[in-house]
Amino acid sequence: MAKVDSGQRRREVAEAVWRVVRRGGLEQASVRNVAEEAGLSMGSLRHYFATQADLLSFTMRAVIERVGQRIAALPDEPDPRRRAERVLAELLPLDAERAAENEVWLAFTARAQVDAGLRAVRDEGYAALRAGCRALVEGLAGVADVETETDRLHALLDGLAVHMAVRPDLATADRARAVIARHLDDLEA
Repeated sequence: MAKVDSGQRRREVAEAVWRVVRRGGLEQASVRNVAEEAGLSMGSLRHYFATQADLLSFTMRAVIERVGQRIAALPDEPDPRRRAERVLAELLPLDAERAAENEVWLAFTARAQVDAGLRAVRDEGYAALRAGCRALVEGLAGVADVETETDRLHALLDGLAVHMAVRPDLATADRARAVIARHLDDLEA
């Protein structure tokens, strides 16, 4: 009998949670539904996640980690403007994978308003995104008010992500790229 990689199994279960959430919303992410989606018994699922709160926190954190891994894997880019464009593209739902992450993240963010465990993970994600925005702004030449421009870029990303989830027919990937490019133009001016 082959030994199961528990880290890999936990990631597979998180992906099952994503599928359940995307189909029926976060309220459908019960231990029973997730176990069924993952092809596990409820007892097996509880071996990896003791509680539903553990399962949901891990799943929300997995979104943060996936985005971070994609950004870390970007090739070195000495030009700050091109670096900013590449990083920002990884933060927006510009393809099916990132759109799925965005949908799941938004569902979890809404639930975090009333769930302290998820609120802590949401705040961790918020802090990481804001720090990333700040680093990008600091990398651009001539930005006088880094704090305000960090807030503007962070708000722009959040707004675009919500618009792309709510009205993908209007807030397209091409439109989002154009908005980001214009914003970066303004920052560099």
